[in-house]
This record gives sequence, C-alpha cells and structure tokens, in this order.
Amino acid sequence: MLIDVLTLFPEIIKTYISQGVLKKAVEDGLVKVRIHNLRDFSKDRYKTVDDYPYGGGSGMVMKPEPIFEAVDYIKSDGEERLVILLTPQGKVFNQKMARELSRQKALAFICGRYEAIDERVRTIVNEEISIGDYVLTGGELPALVIIDAVLRLLPGVLGNYDSLKEESFEWDILDYPHYTRPREFRGLKVPEVLLSGNHEAIRRWRRKEALRKTLERRPDLLEKAVLSEEDLILIKEIKEES
Repeated sequence: MLIDVLTLFPEIIKTYISQGVLKKAVEDGLVKVRIHNLRDFSKDRYKTVDDYPYGGGSGMVMKPEPIFEAVDYIKSDGEERLVILLTPQGKVFNQKMARELSRQKALAFICGRYEAIDERVRTIVNEEISIGDYVLTGGELPALVIIDAVLRLLPGVLGNYDSLKEESFEWDILDYPHYTRPREFRGLKVPEVLLSGNHEAIRRWRRKEALRKTLERRPDLLEKAVLSEEDLILIKEIKEES
C-alpha cells in the first residue's frame, strides 16, 4: 500500500511511523509512506500557507493553493488513490471503515491546521473522516489513528492473524479478558478454566466473557452483530447470572 500524508508538521508523522509494527511494515516493504510538507508547495518567498478569513472572524484559514498543488504532485505518478480530508465534519471512523480502506491500493491524507481549511479543498477529496466528536489542533493525530488501524489489517503486518480476528470490533463485539503470569497477583487469580487445558471450555468461556463485556459496556454493538445460536444461549446465561 502507498500512503501520502500532506501536513505542516512532518516530524509528527515521521516519529510515529518509525516505531514498532509500522516501522517493520515499512522496512518489510508492505507499505510505503511518503510525507509532504505543505509549505514546500507554497509559491511565495515566505512559504505562506494561511491567511485571514473573508468576511472576518477569528483564526486563520489554510490557503487552497498549497493543498491543490500538493495533491496534483502526488497524483502525477498516475496511481489511483483515495484522498481523505481529516475533519470533525466527516464520517466517524470505525473498524468497518478501516477494513474498507485497507482494500485500497493508495491513500492520501490532508491534515488541516489553524481555524479551518478553505472550503474549495473539498472539491478534490474523496472522503471526509472524523475520529470522534471533539476538536483537535490538527489532522495529524487523526491521520495516524487511521493509518495505524488500516495498516495492521494488511496481510503480513501483524505476525498472528488469529489474534487479529479475535480483537474488539472485528466481530462487532468487544474482546474477551486476557491473563498471563503470575497465576495470582495481589489476591487476584487467573480464572481456573484458563488453566484447565480444556480447549473447548476455554473457547466457550472466552466467547461468553466477550459477550458479557459487550453487554455491560457497549450493548449497542450487539444490535448489529451477527450472533450464533450459541451466542444467544450465552447471553441468556449472562442475563440470568446478573
């Protein structure tokens, strides 16, 4: 996958992708990340990227010219790509969207700053995405959230594919509880079923606890989840227990 990031703060992106799983994905050639400083596409001697808003008002607005020029530049390679604008006005990002984006060959992210981006920039984007109903100082963190969520879905990025399948939101329910050594810590014990060696009992316990956690914390997820006959039995047990 090819990813282009258009930003005024390249170091934020560089620092994150040079760590951990994303660093290895880049080194293994599974993804190529190109970071473009929008100031490099400004035509004046001061590398201006913002200006006062027409009609007055507080804050500054990012100028359209550097962004248009940057998008033209990355598109000059002829590669089909999805251009994404990070904005609180966009669709709220979720795991389903991450899976859809992971099927794209190339993505480009426009990271805004200041009070706003000139409205005309919306004419050159394919998607507008938000990571939640709050406002950040720029689009770099949302871009990294999406990049991280998308890249870990690519084949070969994570070492254990089964681990990926069992994660929260992959099946519209939350993940089951996890434990490791020691067996007892400050009076808190690992559930006996996990020490039993009975794989079927462990599987059933994990599914039941995942459903229990979802019922308690995110019952809305169960409204769209595809539940098996066993799931319905487990949910009934959970409700009877509580």
